[in-house]
Amino acid sequence: MILRGLPAAPGVAIGKSFLFKGEELAIPRHALRDTEIAVEQERFREAAAKTKSQLATIQSRIAEELGKEHAEIFNAHLLVLEDKTLVGEVLLSIEQERKNAEAAFHDVIHRYVTALLRMEDEYLRERTMDIEDVRKRVLRNLMGKHHEAFDDLHEQVIIVAVNLSPSDTAQMRKDRVIAFVTDIGGRTSHTAIMAKSLEIPAVVGLEKATQTIGQGDLLIVDGTHGEVHVNPDPPTVERFEREQQRMAEVERDLLRLKDLAAETLDGHRVTLSANIELPTEMPSVIAHGADGIGLYRTEFFYLNRSDLPTEEEQFQAYKDVVQQVAPDPVIIRTLDLGGDKFVSQLDLPHEMNPFMGWRAIRFCLARPDIFKVQLRAILRASVYGNLKLMYPMISGLEELRQANHLLREVQGELRRDHVPFDEQLEVGAMIEVPSAALTCDFIAQEVKFFSIGTNDLIQYALAVDRVNEKIAYLYDPAHPAVLRLVQQIIETGHRYGVWVGMCGEMAGEPMLTLILLGLGLDAFSTSAALVPEIKRIVRSVEYTYAQEIAQEALRLTTGKEVEAFARTKLNALLPERVE
Repeated sequence: MILRGLPAAPGVAIGKSFLFKGEELAIPRHALRDTEIAVEQERFREAAAKTKSQLATIQSRIAEELGKEHAEIFNAHLLVLEDKTLVGEVLLSIEQERKNAEAAFHDVIHRYVTALLRMEDEYLRERTMDIEDVRKRVLRNLMGKHHEAFDDLHEQVIIVAVNLSPSDTAQMRKDRVIAFVTDIGGRTSHTAIMAKSLEIPAVVGLEKATQTIGQGDLLIVDGTHGEVHVNPDPPTVERFEREQQRMAEVERDLLRLKDLAAETLDGHRVTLSANIELPTEMPSVIAHGADGIGLYRTEFFYLNRSDLPTEEEQFQAYKDVVQQVAPDPVIIRTLDLGGDKFVSQLDLPHEMNPFMGWRAIRFCLARPDIFKVQLRAILRASVYGNLKLMYPMISGLEELRQANHLLREVQGELRRDHVPFDEQLEVGAMIEVPSAALTCDFIAQEVKFFSIGTNDLIQYALAVDRVNEKIAYLYDPAHPAVLRLVQQIIETGHRYGVWVGMCGEMAGEPMLTLILLGLGLDAFSTSAALVPEIKRIVRSVEYTYAQEIAQEALRLTTGKEVEAFARTKLNALLPERVE
């Protein structure tokens, strides 16, 4: 049986399935006698305390193996157990409704989860997964049951799940989890991005994988083509084992390009950098030969914690990354909260359409107290290497000017305090809103560079929710409208002396590399693991030929035509490449 979904992270993995369905516990229910109320309340307190201890142990191990930033994802779980209102409701339910501890806790948590699910907010639905995880952990402790989670795996497996939250992926060990597949998710969902960071094959948006695949089934995950083979026959296994060997050889060959420039055969050079979320990803960036960091996502400092990150904490993190890649550049994107990234302590309002709501630069301009702390940290780190700053989700010139006004205020404060910073700091704008793309001639006159954020630009231009698996097929980077927008942004930037980069997932699509190169893109920024493949394509072609390919692609009328054309040209150029 072959299941087809969306390719989330390239590569092939062969192994047994580990079905992560999140088993449902049968909740015992019985009425309490007066003498049992205090006993049940104490049982609940002990189970909650035991759960906190278990989570702290997991958090400590994750901090040791993956870094403090990954471990902080469990702060959200701990906050649930420390919520006085929630705990109070459980104790009150035991006392007034005479419910046993399991029933009382389950019912209270269920009300919270139901309320969040009604909000129809993608990120809030992910938060219900954190609450559900806590619910099951507490119930298992109350009922004396053990659960085999990712941290208990003793052999290599392929995870099969409806979805995987950040807390799920944080528990994965690369020496145990060799791939994962999910029912839901799109190419730019958190799960897909995490798969690329972990450098393991993944397929998402399979819809019914958890209903079709059994525990312990033999799977072949083809993350390059978005296919999952269930219980394949021996010839199929042998074919993919040969493919794995071939891919490993190609990977070794690609890594030989590590210290070579991303330069075409006729001498046209581009910058090829990496996207990161956390400083712990730097070894991979360096190992794959990236030209610095083209997108440093900073909002992850703010997620899954009970307080806001301090200026000093941010400064140290930015400084560390800048020093590691100097003299190569590090482009820090200022805070991009909202949308699918939610911070509980900021009391962000529920919105019907959060991706178009109070997020990114809109949030920062409304909360200068938070924004200026980050700007101070960035400016202080700028003297330790080649640091650049860019604002997300700029929709027009007015927002850019407001953001720059706050930046100048912070610069003035630092000068008065005799705190050094780079007076020549380059400031850029992300072009990811159609209004910015259409007025980028105005914006270009007040920035040093553009960075095209294709994840949002595509979803806004095509009216496609990029995390909705039901319409994921409409999310098309090769759509002629997208190519025309990219062309316009690049040409306008160059006309005003502004260099243009791209930091969305589109920059890491090998099939589209020749077209983007030919359109004149100056800088590609993608997941570190994809850097060698993009570099090989750039180094295998003459720039003039890439320009011809781009112009021919612009004359095509559908995304499918563009894909077929691009694939034909790339395969002719590199017939030996793994696809």
